[in-house]
Amino acid sequence: MSAIEQRLEQAGYTLPEVGKPLAAYVPTIRDGDHVYTSGQLPLVDGKLAATGKVGDAVSIEDAASYARICVLNALAAIKAEIGNLDNVTQITKVVGFISSATDFDQQHVVLNGASEFLGEIFQDRGIHARSAVGVAMLPMNAPVEVEMIVKVAE
Repeated sequence: MSAIEQRLEQAGYTLPEVGKPLAAYVPTIRDGDHVYTSGQLPLVDGKLAATGKVGDAVSIEDAASYARICVLNALAAIKAEIGNLDNVTQITKVVGFISSATDFDQQHVVLNGASEFLGEIFQDRGIHARSAVGVAMLPMNAPVEVEMIVKVAE
């Protein structure tokens, strides 16, 4: 077990199986020393953990926890691509899409769920650039979607 997976386990998490794409895409693409993930929804055992808009049916706290689930799904896809999460040398970029009620303006707080989690697990390698974007709707009425770019050892 990799050191990253041990940290995940110590934090109370395990990597899920890589989800099957829900449309015409692949979970990851590697380009040189970077791996790009497709957007990951908060799927648990193939089902959404929740549906609805943040700031309406979904609280900020719950949405932040769903962002962590999205990160776990992205890490599972990255591991499938590179074999060992210890080979991640830097979380480079995180983009979060938050399905938002019309007056909701705390997208950045929701995405802290992903960012803080990555910092906890990857420590200095988890520091990243990011964008938190409010959107009108996400696939399957998901509250949150996260995609990542990571740098990996050659």
